Amino acid sequence: MLNKRSLLRTTLAVAATATLGFAAQAQDKTIKIGVTAGPHAQIMEVVKKVAVKNGLNLKIVEFGDYVQPNAALSAGDLDANSYQHRPYLDAQLKDRGYKISWVADTVNFPIGIYSKKIKTLAELPTGAKFGIPNDPTNGGRALLLLQSHGLIKLKEGAGLKSTPLDIVSNPKKLKFIELDAAQLPRSLDDLEASTVNTNFAISAGLNPKKDAIALESAKNPYVNIMVVRDADKNQPWVAQLIKSYHSEEVRQFIDKEFKGSVFPAF
Repeated sequence: MLNKRSLLRTTLAVAATATLGFAAQAQDKTIKIGVTAGPHAQIMEVVKKVAVKNGLNLKIVEFGDYVQPNAALSAGDLDANSYQHRPYLDAQLKDRGYKISWVADTVNFPIGIYSKKIKTLAELPTGAKFGIPNDPTNGGRALLLLQSHGLIKLKEGAGLKSTPLDIVSNPKKLKFIELDAAQLPRSLDDLEASTVNTNFAISAGLNPKKDAIALESAKNPYVNIMVVRDADKNQPWVAQLIKSYHSEEVRQFIDKEFKGSVFPAF
């Protein structure tokens, strides 16, 4: 009986040491996570505070475009990123062969159409210059939004990867100007209207619920995600990072700060 008790005490001590060892290791390692400036960065600042309570140190690295965060992650300059939706990631994996993977859903940003010159889409004049993102998935997403409002028609099966070349009907003869997504808010002075991703719209001082003349449904397939390298998917810190993001503190911040313009997807 004595030997069994000694064995039990030894087992418990080893388990406690292992737990403390992981906590110390987590605190010593700083996880570098890439985000785009604006809402993603704001949300991650709250995640960072929660993560400390979960034994994880985060360093937030901000980017001004959609291309660099995946390149940096693949190169090992980041441990994770949180800024893109799954269709965009799928396109990047196909085009660039990155060994990076989805690990969690984060938030949903319905894309919107904005203008400084008109109040409704019906007011778009013939031949109007219309801005859309120049990346493969968000450009297609913008065209699908226009199609849903009857302004254009895309060829059958074009889907999310559609481009202006896939338009088969364009009654108003809209002229599409393809720009980097981060530049679209600044295009509003020069174009009749422009599709702007919500994270860049908010960064530019636009309120999607008040300022958008058309807004994508919140029930869409473009949920934003957290991504890590394939080799790190099962690392303990990944679970801690997800736990921190999917916390009640983060949910409450999103609901309070963005007032329905950004939706938690967890």
